[in-house]
Amino acid sequence: MTVHLIKLAVGIEDIDHLRRIQERRLADHGMVFHLTRMVPKRADELAARGSIYWVIRGVVQCRQAVLAVHEEADGEGRRRCRLELDPLLVPVRREPCKAFQGWRYLAPEQAPPDVADGSDDLADMPPDMYAALKELGLI
Repeated sequence: MTVHLIKLAVGIEDIDHLRRIQERRLADHGMVFHLTRMVPKRADELAARGSIYWVIRGVVQCRQAVLAVHEEADGEGRRRCRLELDPLLVPVRREPCKAFQGWRYLAPEQAPPDVADGSDDLADMPPDMYAALKELGLI
């Protein structure tokens, strides 16, 4: 069974900002990755066909396929998890999301669908406004 992760993109302003940061990481390290403290117990399911869904400014905005999950130790011997990610950021239908710490599992049926052609009529709306309108049931 496939499983996904959902994670806050702390300090990220928008999808383009995330893309620029990851492009630098790809140039510097030869891969796009995200380090996290906890190793998913369902790593095999995640690496099989899972994605990480990014919450940017309180709204789920995009996802990336997880290519591999690596358990490693940092310079001080603490356990870490390196999520190796596909460089392609796939826009998804925006969904408001309350803040949480770390990452969470996301079942496939709960994951927002991809935006078919990469364009979303609401994509240019500020995330705060989108979240407020969504909460009011207007979109």
